[in-house]
Amino acid sequence: MKAFGMALATAVVLAIGASVILEGTLGRTADETYAAPSVRLSEENTVQHRNFTGH
Repeated sequence: MKAFGMALATAVVLAIGASVILEGTLGRTADETYAAPSVRLSEENTVQHRNFTGH
């Protein structure tokens, strides 16, 4: 029973740690990730400007 408790605690700690790390590194939008001096994104190409309703 002690080994099961330790395994469960380890799994929880690893899951929380992975969540914090992944949210910090992979939680950026494509506009933020690929923004570089050589990349020019006009307003028409941003996610906020697009009309996804199909009209």
